[in-house]
Amino acid sequence: MNLDDIEAFIAVVGARSLSQAAAILSLTQSAISKRIQNLEKDLGVTLLDRSVKPPVPTTVGLGVHEQCLNILKEVDKLRLTLSARSNLTGGARLGLTQAVCDVILADIVHLQRERWPELSIRATTGWANQIVEKLVDGQIDAAIVLMPTRKIFPHKVTAVSLAQVEMAIVGPLGSGGDRAQRLGTLHKSGWILNPDGCGFRAELQRAHAALNLPFKVNLDTFARETQLEMVAAGLGLGLVPVPLLEMSPHRTKLEIITVSDFSLRAELWLCHAPTLGALEPPISAFGARAATLFQGAAAPSRLVDFEAANQTITS
Repeated sequence: MNLDDIEAFIAVVGARSLSQAAAILSLTQSAISKRIQNLEKDLGVTLLDRSVKPPVPTTVGLGVHEQCLNILKEVDKLRLTLSARSNLTGGARLGLTQAVCDVILADIVHLQRERWPELSIRATTGWANQIVEKLVDGQIDAAIVLMPTRKIFPHKVTAVSLAQVEMAIVGPLGSGGDRAQRLGTLHKSGWILNPDGCGFRAELQRAHAALNLPFKVNLDTFARETQLEMVAAGLGLGLVPVPLLEMSPHRTKLEIITVSDFSLRAELWLCHAPTLGALEPPISAFGARAATLFQGAAAPSRLVDFEAANQTITS
């Protein structure tokens, strides 16, 4: 009995199809069948009822399937333990959304050089959904992303909320007024936003559509400070995470506009594969540093208990 045969049986039961299991494991269907036959021979039982299409587990097969799942869990634990004991070498592949990268990358590199000099960091930036897809595909080891709240992550991704982040509509100094304003009035000024693909832009666009308002974009650019500089110059309104607004050199020329019919909150997430091995300490530390930087620029009411979140990461 070997692990390859066990994995093949688990894949068939999970996929409910020999062909789909073969695709999942990048094997031929005949190879999958052979592995299951080997497992049946080793155990001396019939695991699949082949009289129906697709084959289904027998009563004995269901019990064996549960035990096989437990075996693989223990094997994963063993691999993780051995990996954590090995020397931390090589690179950590880290994905960041652009807004996060602008705030934390320099601090993370400094932290890495100070505590894990043998580790190199390979950072990639992109839209949050693209970064998460890279994580699922195994192209990166971990990600720190800023996304709208209520995000549901793929089952292969372990995600921990690091901070709740308020989004603010901003205009040039003096544009806020004494009372809350409505999108029906504000939309006439036009917007200075991230390009298409940004989740926050999409939320704002949906809010316009719900109110049957035209969505006028005066400028779209990835450069956050260029956005805020243009807003300060009166060329349109912006939508920005409050911590990034507070860090901006243009802050004194900008004003948060209170809006009665639109609000948006985001969350800063640390995402990674279920097992990180030797990378767990640095990845957890990078997440903690990101939370500190984002929370440090937020009002006390916006802070979350990162210590509890970090316990979730390391548990």
